[in-house]
Amino acid sequence: MTSPEPAPAAAGGSGARTTFSLFACCIPVRGARRSVICDLQRGTYRLIPNGLYEILTEHRGMTVDEIKAAYGNEYDAEIDGYFDFLLAHELGFFTAEPERFPPLDLEYHSPSRITNAIIDLDGASEHDFAAIFRQLDDLGCQAVELRAFAPLRLDELRDALAPTRGGRLRALDLVLAYTPELDGPAFAELVEAERRLNSITVHSSPAARQTTMGRAVAVTYVQQAIDSPACCGAVHPRYFASNVETFAEARRFNSCLHRKIAVDARGEIRNCPSLPKSYGNIRDTSLHSAVAQRDFSALWAINKDQIEVCKDCEFRYICIDCRAYLTDAGDLYSKPAKCGYDPYTAEWHPPLGRTRKEVA
Repeated sequence: MTSPEPAPAAAGGSGARTTFSLFACCIPVRGARRSVICDLQRGTYRLIPNGLYEILTEHRGMTVDEIKAAYGNEYDAEIDGYFDFLLAHELGFFTAEPERFPPLDLEYHSPSRITNAIIDLDGASEHDFAAIFRQLDDLGCQAVELRAFAPLRLDELRDALAPTRGGRLRALDLVLAYTPELDGPAFAELVEAERRLNSITVHSSPAARQTTMGRAVAVTYVQQAIDSPACCGAVHPRYFASNVETFAEARRFNSCLHRKIAVDARGEIRNCPSLPKSYGNIRDTSLHSAVAQRDFSALWAINKDQIEVCKDCEFRYICIDCRAYLTDAGDLYSKPAKCGYDPYTAEWHPPLGRTRKEVA
């Protein structure tokens, strides 16, 4: 066993008759080399050694003295350091009545047939956005990503977004090709007016930068050109989502494709714009009909516990999976091709800079 870095000297105030309990929203997940505690309320995570995971799970309900005795008192200082680390980061508490603090219900439930969608468009797209958003609303869709590979005029963007007002849609993310208009006051006014906007990525930008517009909408300008669906599928900590809904869903279903539908730039209806199978064209096939096809949901149940390498990764329930780009194109259960993390060495390739969340 090794202690977290830095390791406090001793666990204070634990008490001989009390046991440690993680907050219900703080869920430990074991990996091959190390583990993680996902804080589903704060939306963060803390890396921990597997030794601490063992204490929190296999020795749950035991007092500190009982835990130390279980290891023959060989690691007393390390165990004290573990509990001081947990207390310092407000991940749990000591209690004499652990039965009063039941675990979080992590069963996934959703009344929607479709919960999220991607709509792609380019300079030749002829989408009927009013019809598309109306059908998505009927399916209960709550989140949409609209990706424009080619530049849009602001009036075109306004027309595309107009049908999103009202209905069930809660979150709208935009990926837009840079134009000078996206640096002007008219764009800021549009962002302020569209109350469902969650985030905006402006690609092909002259310079990389970040700003905030409207009601705290994050706008990220990137120099990379996002000009086709092949740009998606990357696995990186910046895309991790540590929240109750995502975590609960990922434990049972595919964290990218479950209850997703996509309309590509040519109007083809797919599970994802990067997947080859089409379920018809939006011009003559309704989204309802596409979803009703027998194999439309075939990929929904492939979860991270079934995927090679991913099943041994500590990030598997907060990571967005990809079934379009695989290390083995002939194996639907192979690791995402665009993931550079190795859970057996706990290393990223290429390496990442150390972050404040990486404490173990």
